[in-house]
Amino acid sequence: LVCAVVLTSAGGILIHTRSLTRVLVRVGGTGGSWHGAAGVRDLRSGARALEHAQFRAGSTTKVVTAATVLRLAADGRVDLDAPVQRYLPALFRGTGFRQPISVRQLLNHTSGIPAGDGWGDAFADQYAHRFDVITPAQVAASALAKGPAFAPGTRQQYLNINYTLLGLLVEKVTGDSFGETAARLVLRPAGMRHTYFPGTDPRIHGPHHRGYQLVDGEFVDVTRWVQADRSAAGDMISTTADLERLLTALFRGRLVPTPQLDEMFTVPADIDGATMSAGLQRIEIGGHVYWGKSGARYGYSTGIAATRDLSRTAVYSVNSTDAKGEEMNPVAQRISMAAVRNAA
Repeated sequence: LVCAVVLTSAGGILIHTRSLTRVLVRVGGTGGSWHGAAGVRDLRSGARALEHAQFRAGSTTKVVTAATVLRLAADGRVDLDAPVQRYLPALFRGTGFRQPISVRQLLNHTSGIPAGDGWGDAFADQYAHRFDVITPAQVAASALAKGPAFAPGTRQQYLNINYTLLGLLVEKVTGDSFGETAARLVLRPAGMRHTYFPGTDPRIHGPHHRGYQLVDGEFVDVTRWVQADRSAAGDMISTTADLERLLTALFRGRLVPTPQLDEMFTVPADIDGATMSAGLQRIEIGGHVYWGKSGARYGYSTGIAATRDLSRTAVYSVNSTDAKGEEMNPVAQRISMAAVRNAA
């Protein structure tokens, strides 16, 4: 469905695939920069892809959420060592969570809280309810009702529920919606003018590409979908240029001051196999360390990564036809590897 040429300072890579309909890429750093687009806006018209199109950013939302919480911590409104039970007592009342769970443990996925309930795991079940609303509070309540999966701080398990709770915590502390607070503390200061949280609105309002899921050989349009249950864990709509601005502003300390920013570059040292920090993941490739985050919603896959000194940055978004598959989209994987090749 698309033939995409991805350029980096190391040269060009020609990618042929039937696993996506469009690809957007931005690569930057000390070695120069490049950005481009390939593919189609939708299967019906076959019109060329838009380089500045908006898309569902999936779990890259967690970078914004972590930055929002850490900014509140820097302002003295959130204590990272305090138990989340202190901030959300009604939600935890009557549950099996007796041990305190710190805000920091939510940020780095060591809370021990199991996943919340949704419409099911199968695509057909979720698609049938794509316009129905589950609130973040309902998701959180369903997770807490199950009791702890493990003692807080003993394991790292990446789950949306940690950031769903962080979104509720932000709302409790500020008295505003999570989206309003994130926009005030992170999106606007970073210059992310085309990024927003749609809430219960199923549409993408700006210029965008249609998203599709390949089901039994047929392409199902999944562009319109209520993502409210994902909230602070994955409900953001953005652009590749805005996500590049996020990386630059965040890593340069313009959004979160030290020492709170250090939380985003600190992986729990006492947990075997831990790779997640506050909002980011530590990735080592060819002896170089990158900090990034990937995300996926049906029809859309996204990834961001950078070295700590911003000598190399990479952002991609692809309209994957199996965005929620167990394995990373092969084009996205090759883009990621090409972008970080020969990094300074």
